[in-house]
Amino acid sequence: MDVSWFVYFFAAAVVAGTPLLIATLGELVIEESGSLNLGVEGMMYMGAVMGFKFGLMTGNPIMAVFGALLAGAAGALVFGFLTISLRANQIVTGLTLTLFGMGFAGFVGSSMVGKKAPDAIMAAFAKMRIPLLGDIPILGDIFFHQDIIIYLSYFLVAGVGFYLYKTRKGLNGRMVGENPAAADALGISVALYRYMHLLAGGALCGLAGGYLSLVYVPAWQDSLVSGRGWIAVALVIFSKWNPYRVVLGALFFGGLDIIGFRLQKFNLPISQYVLDVLPYLMTIIVLVFDSMRRNAVSKAPQSLGKSYFREER
Repeated sequence: MDVSWFVYFFAAAVVAGTPLLIATLGELVIEESGSLNLGVEGMMYMGAVMGFKFGLMTGNPIMAVFGALLAGAAGALVFGFLTISLRANQIVTGLTLTLFGMGFAGFVGSSMVGKKAPDAIMAAFAKMRIPLLGDIPILGDIFFHQDIIIYLSYFLVAGVGFYLYKTRKGLNGRMVGENPAAADALGISVALYRYMHLLAGGALCGLAGGYLSLVYVPAWQDSLVSGRGWIAVALVIFSKWNPYRVVLGALFFGGLDIIGFRLQKFNLPISQYVLDVLPYLMTIIVLVFDSMRRNAVSKAPQSLGKSYFREER
C-alpha cells in the first residue's frame, strides 16, 4: 500500500463522514437545551427528499439546500410542538418522527427513484481545491480538495462550539438543558430556547440528508440515509457532547462506512457483509462502553429528555 492509497482513503472518509458530522452537530445542539430528539433519521430523510425535490424543480443549488434545511426544521418543529407545547413523551415522539420521515421520503420520492441531480447542482457541489491550503502535502488533498458543503461543515464545527461556549445565548441554552427551573427563575424562557435549538438542530439534520442526495450519491434512491441518523445519535455520546470531538468521531465512522469497498482491491479473506456491518457494530460498542464509564465529564445535560413544567418548579 502506498501513501496515495491512504490519502485517497482518508479523503473519501471525510466525504462519507460529512453527513454524520452535520447531523451529529444538529443533535448535539438539540440535546444541549434538554430535548432528546431520536428523530434524526427521520429529519435526514425529510431533508434528503425535499432537497432533491427542490433541486429537480429549480436546478438551483441554493434552493436545493434551502429545501433540505426547511424540511429538517419542519420535522423538528413538529417534534417541538408535541414535546414542548403538548408535553408528549420525547422518546416516543422521536421514534414516531423517524417513522414519519421515512414514510414521507418514500411517498415524495417515489416518483424520483433513479433520477440524477441536475448538472448545475452537481457542478456547484463539485470538488474544488483551496489555494495554499490545498497545496499542503497529504493534508491538503484530504481536507482542502473537497466540495463546498464540506468546507461549510468546518465552519459549522467552529460556529457551534463558539455559540455554546462563548456566547450568552449559547450559555443560556446549556443552562436550560442542565437546570430549566433555575433558568426560568432567572427570566430565561425555557420553551423559547428549546424551540430555537430544535429548529437549528433540525435544519442541520436536514442539511445532512440533503448532502446525501445532492452530493454524496447524487441521485434519489430508497434507503438513502440507511441508519446514519442513529449513528449520529451515538456520536453525540461518543463525542461527550463536545462539538470539536465530533470531527474525530465522524471521520472514524465515515472511514468504517467505506472501508469495505476500499479493501476489495486487496482480496482479503473477510466477508463483505462483515465489513458492511462494522459502523453499526461500533455504534453498539460505543453505547455499551459509555454506559460502563459514566462520569461527570461525559455525562449528558442533567435535564436531557425531561419535559419542564413551570407549575412543578
